[in-house]
Amino acid sequence: MIEDGKLPKDFAKQFKNKEDFHTFFQDLYKQGIEQLLQGELDAHLGYEKHNIDGYNTGNSRNGSFSKNIKSETLGNMVLAIPRDRNGEFEPQVIGKGQSMSEKIEDAILGMYSRGMTRSDIVEQVKEVYGISVSESTISTISDRILADVDLWTKRALEPQYLIVWMDAVHMKVRTDGKYENHAIYIVIGLKTDGKKEVLGMWLNKEESASFWMTVLSDIKSRGVKDILIACTDNLTGFTKAIRGVFPNTESQLCIVHQIRNSLKFVVVKDRKAFCSAMKEVYTAINQEEAVLALAEFKKNWEAKYKYAVCSWEKNWENLMPFLAYPAEIRKIMYTTNTIENLNRGIRKYTKTKVQFPDEKSVKKSVYLAIQNCEKSWINAIPSWGLIMNQFLVIFGERCNIKH
Repeated sequence: MIEDGKLPKDFAKQFKNKEDFHTFFQDLYKQGIEQLLQGELDAHLGYEKHNIDGYNTGNSRNGSFSKNIKSETLGNMVLAIPRDRNGEFEPQVIGKGQSMSEKIEDAILGMYSRGMTRSDIVEQVKEVYGISVSESTISTISDRILADVDLWTKRALEPQYLIVWMDAVHMKVRTDGKYENHAIYIVIGLKTDGKKEVLGMWLNKEESASFWMTVLSDIKSRGVKDILIACTDNLTGFTKAIRGVFPNTESQLCIVHQIRNSLKFVVVKDRKAFCSAMKEVYTAINQEEAVLALAEFKKNWEAKYKYAVCSWEKNWENLMPFLAYPAEIRKIMYTTNTIENLNRGIRKYTKTKVQFPDEKSVKKSVYLAIQNCEKSWINAIPSWGLIMNQFLVIFGERCNIKH
């Protein structure tokens, strides 16, 4: 026995081995939990066992039932769960439906976040832990994530981001009985300490400039006062949407997107020469040289591929801003590779989920995928010291970098 908080001198001698010690504490834990359960039932009924106050109250004890509990530290045990005759008692110490440890639930969430299907998770849990769980249980456990998603999408953001990358990934979601493509809008921000973070995700049935304005307005309402540079694809109206919310932001269309779109209209045998001519434009040392290279590109290719060449002229104002910046900043702003890499990570973790039964399901999966991808973003981007100084020189007092 333990008296006055002290163990008796011969306490350890009663255990022959580690298994005896473990069994003792398992029994002690079991007795303690069962006493707590009886105390909860006393409080529920309003009287202690055998007390005459319980006569004619309309409810009474009704024995107990056995329940298997998986404890993270003490292993499996069988508890006697008391019950009342009216079936109204719901214990809090061991909640209704609780049958496994948080460790196993976390393992299930980890498997779910890495794209495993519910049926695969059921098999894995059975194989590793020897526990049978249903697919509906997996769904219930994963629903715990929804509260985290809600907090994450509403959290306060930094007052300024040096660069944001904006793009959408598309998923098939069941809506009104049929599967339709939905756009998951995603924004990554480069913070003033050189580290990246995903600012949020937004779900809409299609990608449009008007909804991007909604996304930007939400970002602003969460505390963002200024964005220096925004890198986007060439969605029509994108630049206008950005300036409608953040009028001082420099818009940079993704050069890689521009190249891909141009090559759609070029036959295979001409692509090598056509790409070489385009490269002279976007690798020019400054905007003046780029204008000369564009003129040469136009002279040689406009007759054959007018649409592809004219698209460079049409988007010129938002394609070439990066040439005004030093090479280190150019490298991170002329392409949306940063967010496309994230999108690939999201697809990697969701590849087994070709279709989602509802919006709740796709939000859970994409959020968990983002959390997994962000684990590798613990450090500032390469050459941050140099890039930080370049931002300070170019943007002056507008730049809120703490140095």
